[in-house]
Formats: sequence, C-alpha cells, structure tokens
Amino acid sequence: MPQDYAPDALQQAALETLKTVVADRDWSTDQDVLDPHLSDWRGLFKGQAQLLLRPRSTAEVAQILKICNDAKLPVVPQGGNTGQCGGQTPSQTGNAVLLSLANMNQVRSLEADNFTMTAEAGCILSDLQDAAQNADRYFPLSLAAEGSCMLGGNLSTNAGGTNVLKYGNARELVLGLEVVLPDGEIIDGLRGLRKDNTGYDLKQLFLGAEGTLGVITAAVLKLHPRPRDIRAAYCAIRDVDAAVELLTRARDASGDRVETFELVPRTLVDLVLETIPDCQDPMSSRHEQHVLLELISARPDDASLDQLMEDILGQAMEDGLVLDAVICQNEAQRQNLWKIRENAAEAQKVEGASVKHDISVPVSRIAEFYSRAHRAALEIEPNLRLIGFGHVGDGNLHYNMQQPKGADGDAFLAKKTAINRAVHDVVVEMNGSISAEHGIGRLKRDELAHYKSPVELKLMHQLKRAIDPNGIMNPGVLL
Repeated sequence: MPQDYAPDALQQAALETLKTVVADRDWSTDQDVLDPHLSDWRGLFKGQAQLLLRPRSTAEVAQILKICNDAKLPVVPQGGNTGQCGGQTPSQTGNAVLLSLANMNQVRSLEADNFTMTAEAGCILSDLQDAAQNADRYFPLSLAAEGSCMLGGNLSTNAGGTNVLKYGNARELVLGLEVVLPDGEIIDGLRGLRKDNTGYDLKQLFLGAEGTLGVITAAVLKLHPRPRDIRAAYCAIRDVDAAVELLTRARDASGDRVETFELVPRTLVDLVLETIPDCQDPMSSRHEQHVLLELISARPDDASLDQLMEDILGQAMEDGLVLDAVICQNEAQRQNLWKIRENAAEAQKVEGASVKHDISVPVSRIAEFYSRAHRAALEIEPNLRLIGFGHVGDGNLHYNMQQPKGADGDAFLAKKTAINRAVHDVVVEMNGSISAEHGIGRLKRDELAHYKSPVELKLMHQLKRAIDPNGIMNPGVLL
C-alpha cells in the first residue's frame, strides 16, 4: 500500500472485520500473494490494494460488500485477471479491497432438457464448456483465454469471442443472474426462462457493467445442441471486401451453418511464425489476406458438409474471391490453423509495443473501415505495421498497430492517443463502437467520455449513483 495512504478508524475496523467473514486461508495482506492480482495481462496498469479476499459463497460476498459499503471502502471484483482494458486492476491509491471470485467455482446444476446450466462466477470458461459437453450439450462462448478466464469476468465485460456470429455475445447466453448489490442485498434472478415479461430486465444492467454496479456471483447459462461435425477451411482471399462477400455467400448457401469466420492477415501470420514456437504456415504461397471459415452440423460424420464447403469455395474461386484454400481433413489440422489465430495477442506482446483497437462496425462496411482507418493512422506514423484481424462475421476487428520494425517502443506509444483518436473517429463516423468485446475498463474511460452522447452518459451516471451511491464498486473503471 502507498506510504501516503492510511485508512481511517472506521475503515481500519472494517478491514479487521472483513478477515473474519472468510476462512483464514481465504484472505491475505501479503504483498507476494497480492502482486499477481495487481497488474493486468498486457502490463498496462499496476495498482495497489490493502486486502485480498476470496469468498466461497454468495452469503460471504454479501457480508463483504455490506461491510465495505458502510465503511466506504472501494471494492475491485476480479476473476481470472485476463481482461484487456484494466477493468480488473485496482488503482494506485491503495485503498481498495480486492475481491477474487476464484473460489466460487461450482456448477450448481445442469438441466439438459431445459438446455440450461447454472454456474458460479469463478468457473473457468473451458470447464463450463466441458461440463456442457459431458451432458451432450454445447456452451458456445469461446475465446483465446478460455483456459484461465472466469465466467464472472466474461459476463461483466459482455465477452464475445469466435462464435458470436452464430450464438451472440455473452449477454445473449444468459437467462438469469445472481448479483450482490453494493449494500449487500442479493438479487436472486436464477431463473432458466426464455420468456419473462415481469418488468425491467434487471440482469442487463450488470452484464457488461464491469463490476461497477455490483458483483455477479452466479448465472443461468443458455446451452445449445452439441455440434456433431465441423469442417474448417483456410482461404486466401483477394482482399477484405472479398471476405465480406464470401461470408454472405457461405451463410446463404449453408442455411446459416457458419459458426466461425475470422480474418487473418499476412502480417499476423508472419508475426506468429516469427515469435511463437511450433506454428506452421497453412499455405505454401504468400497472400495478403486470409479467412478461417468453419461450418457445423448437428449430424455426426456429415458428408454433406464436405460437399457444401467444396461448393462454396469452388464457386468463390471461379469468381475470383478466393485465390487458394486448404480444407482440413482432421481435427489435428484444424487445431494447427487455430494456433495462428489464437496466438495473435501473445505474438504481439512478444514483438513489442502495440496500439490496440477492439472495434465494431456494420459488417457491410468492414472493408471501407479497414482501408480508411489505416490511411488515417499512417498519417501519424508512416511506418507502423497494421495487424487487423478478427471476427468479420459479427463486424468486430482487433485493429492493432504494431511498432515499426526496429523502432523504439516508447516513442511509438507516445503517439498512442493520436492513433486512437484517428481510428476511433472513423469508427464513430460509421456508426460503430470503440469497444466491441473487451469492455472499457481504465484504458478507454476517456474515449468513452469523448464519444458517448451526453444523454447516454447522463443516464449511466444516474444509474451508478442510484445503485452505488457511495461509489465503492470498482471506482475509476468505465465512468
């Protein structure tokens, strides 16, 4: 804790009381224990906290928040600490209580016939995928950090990932929530209903709120029939415009069986091959743009998928949209393709400084955005490397700028604000969003204030004051 911060008498008493709410092994003030929780994965933010708590039940969370609210102690909820925008990182003030949900990691129930699963906020995403599969069901939320990210963080940031095209963002996979409010009251909304018109849909207030209104402790998740067969193809395409046309054709021709449609530029392929071991170039010839396309079927060993993929790509090649293609023959080949895409963030981290944008625009305007924003950024740094990849199927690009080869990283990052503004101006002109799936956190708080309309900001602040009048929930994040 910073030397210039000292809790007042009420807060000091509250800190001692908080230690009695959880078991002895579930709290710590040891700096070595706290340190892994005090910085984000990208290394953009480093904060301080005076106490780490790991509750094991909703009742314990409720007690913790009531005590903190009465003493006006800030609370920072945290899951797997994989967030990209610093929303899970406490500030440098050092007065926060860090609330880890990692011990609340139980699947409370799974109703296969209702296609629902009720799970706690500390469940790791891949474990939830496995639990659904073991019940012959499918939980489609999927992202690169799924082996360590936790459900609470996924819901608090309204996570997206690679399957949004078919199944929607996290908020579309939630039927009910259990939430602890700042004063310790509990909203028990764990109802697995597809239809419920009894007033305001309160759960939507907390999905995407980044822990600023309360703590999500459990959720009823929507499950789907498990796909029995999948076909993946890696396609070299003429340009980004061709990607959008190929997507439209694939959705039409397949009866909307496209689960994944990812843009993978040559710049990303080269970067991954240079920095990540055991990755292979899927193609022998070089092309500037590629897409990773997947079709799914509810039938096992569905031979019609092979023919469907061949028909789609064959016609696209005849029309000049697709220049070359590799269709996976087995799961091992498919996983090799995904290695390129899933190591994108790690490769950029290894390579050096980057300015990242998690944007969305209408799918029909992806190609226009891609070129316009690039031109705008080049006016600020003519030698930057554009690594624009991601979920073309839902209009979301991770439109990232890597420092020039051999350049000084700090000098490049000094241009970050100007690059952000250039890219985001284009996004907003196209009626897009400056945050598609990573949230706002601390990173984009000023950008949100700049681009959000006054009436929307006013309503957000009014909601914050109404639900969290003492301002204890994740202060400095989002607003």
